[in-house]
Amino acid sequence: MKKLASGIVLATLLTSVAHAQTNAGDQKPDPDLPFNITKVADFQLPWRIAFLPDGRMLVTEKVGHLQLVTPQGAKTEVQGVPPVYFEGQNGMLGVFLSPHYAKDHNVYLTYVAPGDYGGGLAMGRGKLVLDGDQARLDGFEVLWRQMPTGKGGQAGAQIAFSPDGKYLFLTVGDRQRFTPAQDPDQPVGKILRLTLDGKPAPGNPWAGKEGARTIPLIDPAGNTEEAKTAKVVSTYTFPGPNLTPAETWSIGHRTPYGLAFAPNGQLWELEHGPRGGDELNLIQRGKNYGWPLVSYGVNYDGVSIPTPDTRPDLVKPVIYWVPVIAPGNLMFYKGNLFPHWKGSALLSGLVSMGIVRVTFDGKGGATAVQRWNLGKRIRDVEEAPDGSLWILQDASPGGLFHLTPK
Repeated sequence: MKKLASGIVLATLLTSVAHAQTNAGDQKPDPDLPFNITKVADFQLPWRIAFLPDGRMLVTEKVGHLQLVTPQGAKTEVQGVPPVYFEGQNGMLGVFLSPHYAKDHNVYLTYVAPGDYGGGLAMGRGKLVLDGDQARLDGFEVLWRQMPTGKGGQAGAQIAFSPDGKYLFLTVGDRQRFTPAQDPDQPVGKILRLTLDGKPAPGNPWAGKEGARTIPLIDPAGNTEEAKTAKVVSTYTFPGPNLTPAETWSIGHRTPYGLAFAPNGQLWELEHGPRGGDELNLIQRGKNYGWPLVSYGVNYDGVSIPTPDTRPDLVKPVIYWVPVIAPGNLMFYKGNLFPHWKGSALLSGLVSMGIVRVTFDGKGGATAVQRWNLGKRIRDVEEAPDGSLWILQDASPGGLFHLTPK
């Protein structure tokens, strides 16, 4: 194994401790909410929040907008964003500040860019310029692009920056294409490890291996939330070598909407299962997380899937949910307003309409300790600089809400 630049990442990602898998699907919501909820603004299908150091926030709208928002709810649309392919689960998705934002003012966007037969996940970066009552992204540049493009949702689109600030991890969903999630040569159903410029990072497990040249294009059928069946409609042949293996960090992911580093440097990922089987995973270098070979859920047509217990060669989730919570994102709380939550992860839920708090033992184990039902599909939960929480409602209009301790 090549030596990684960051000692803390190397030490924690090599940790592989066996833990019993826990089904948290039947966890009952706490009867009392520990916070006050104040509605601040409405958006068109909001997806992600990124806080600026001064407490203002950037909010993406899946329809294709990026908004600069004050804590009082005043909105300014940010100019200079790229066009998006808005359909179903696709559109403008993630927004993330550079780990060196204080110096470079760079903002990363993840979105589904228009392309042949549909679209493909893309990641780009621009410099945020705030000029009076106007805001724009200067010099926006696409750093990574999924090829080939096509139909299908479940794009993933979450970024986590390594603790040393040198690399970024990007989640790429299976786009409802199933089997490519098991092919390390295809940028589908993967977590990628890249430089801040979107290039393959040194030390990745498939670096130096030749990629696949021909990829099947899948046409999913079913509702816009999840595909129930799929068929190959054509193929795409790369004109040159495919460099995807040099980018890939782990494989076998379905809908990885949550990705974050814990305070101890461990990388955790949260993804949707099919009918049942949402997963919280500890991400390790070069590991296979099983989709679509195994799942604690079943297919939408009722056909069973082998459980992860049948495949000891594949990584099992640390926590799974049957029935599902339909996770929106994952973040670790670091503030002081909710002091007992420091080091815990907060998971937003769409079907569960709330938030789940998870604690960690530092050795690869995790426990879902609290669950709150807010009566809304929660797409995102983020921490502001003052330690308060903000959430986005998955709806159109979808509200922005401020959570403060009771």
